[in-house]
Amino acid sequence: MKWHVRLKLERPPVNDGAIPHWQKLIADQSLVKTRLHPDVDAVFSRHQLPFWVTKEYDSAERQWSRSECDCGLDRIYRLILQSHRKVLPTVLQELSQLPIVESAAMGDIGYADLPELQPMQMSVTTGARSRLVIGVPDAHQLFTTGSPSITIAVLDTGVDLNHPELSEVLLPGYDFVDIINGAGKFVGDFLGFDEDPEDEVGHGTHVAGIIAAKGDRMPPGVVPQCRILPVRVLGAMKKGNKRIGSGLIDNINVGIKWAIDRGADVINMSLGVKSTGGGLPHQEVVDYAQRQGVTLVAASGNDGKEESYYPGALPHVITVGAIDELNKVAPFSTYGKQVDFVAPGTDIYSTYIKDDYAFSTGTSHAAPFVSGAVALLKSYALIKKGINLRDQQIKYLLQQTADKFDQRFKHRKAGFGKLNLLDALRLLDYKLR
Repeated sequence: MKWHVRLKLERPPVNDGAIPHWQKLIADQSLVKTRLHPDVDAVFSRHQLPFWVTKEYDSAERQWSRSECDCGLDRIYRLILQSHRKVLPTVLQELSQLPIVESAAMGDIGYADLPELQPMQMSVTTGARSRLVIGVPDAHQLFTTGSPSITIAVLDTGVDLNHPELSEVLLPGYDFVDIINGAGKFVGDFLGFDEDPEDEVGHGTHVAGIIAAKGDRMPPGVVPQCRILPVRVLGAMKKGNKRIGSGLIDNINVGIKWAIDRGADVINMSLGVKSTGGGLPHQEVVDYAQRQGVTLVAASGNDGKEESYYPGALPHVITVGAIDELNKVAPFSTYGKQVDFVAPGTDIYSTYIKDDYAFSTGTSHAAPFVSGAVALLKSYALIKKGINLRDQQIKYLLQQTADKFDQRFKHRKAGFGKLNLLDALRLLDYKLR
């Protein structure tokens, strides 16, 4: 994918119906369009920057829905540059000053920590600790192990599609990783979106196992009967001696919308990016998720500082920090007013690529415990009463039952407290009577 400029217009242009979605253009070059709006076209012409114009998002149905239009998804465009010339800040400034333009920004790459995964070197009983801390075994015995009607999308590095712990719960997914610039620094597949969200580094597979592993050679996932929708939005990049996840922020946005449109009830995002430009990353798709009743869960970050990472810093998203083996906030757990809950995040045992298993540490591995909890609550309400729990109802149940760290309603580092899955189900059961 060449560099691109992302434009949000005040209203769709008159030729909007002829503009293809960017994925369709890549697949079929005959759909090429090189004009968007006379004022926009003039800016690019003046700076000798020819472009192909495409739509950033595709509509869920043949026509844009009210929710999509209210979030502005129908008037966001991806202008793909035909050359590799650098777009100067003055170009974006000129575009932003046009009456027809609501916002203009360069398509940017987001980065996320990929904690090192340790091979099986501790006893498997160590893996049971994290599940016991939040009450998973009792929740399964007393209430439910989930419902196949509930789907959790895992937006990550992909999933090992043939892992015996996961293969029975996986739905057909998608790979949105398509990066050319800086490609030499990437590990594995970094080109060409397709329907093969295979994991090559293990991060997404580890996350998925925490949520829905069968439990053959590890503790069962939080919801082993629910379905996993794998969405690959991060490739693996080398940065010094470290591996980091990396993907176009705009393609992460497209992945979020794709998951919503395919019926995800919960979306787990064990990733986060800082806001370095104008606007808030992921804002319009988070708004869309809220309108569609989808619960979003994200990791807080792993720098141990008071910092904002997106999408976790956006209001609608449940943001999760990590606790250690002593049930204290882990020193690496990023904190601040955006943190809602903490969950186990050190030495978490779960699935790994090539049918293997591994331990890993980070808020990336705390977030899926909360995603699983959301799915289990939704499952129980559906099984017991045929009720579809709303996002706000789920947040209420989790907030009212979390284990507090002190007398404050919301702790600066732990949010509303440590996830208590068993008590959340007990409260839900009482409310359903």
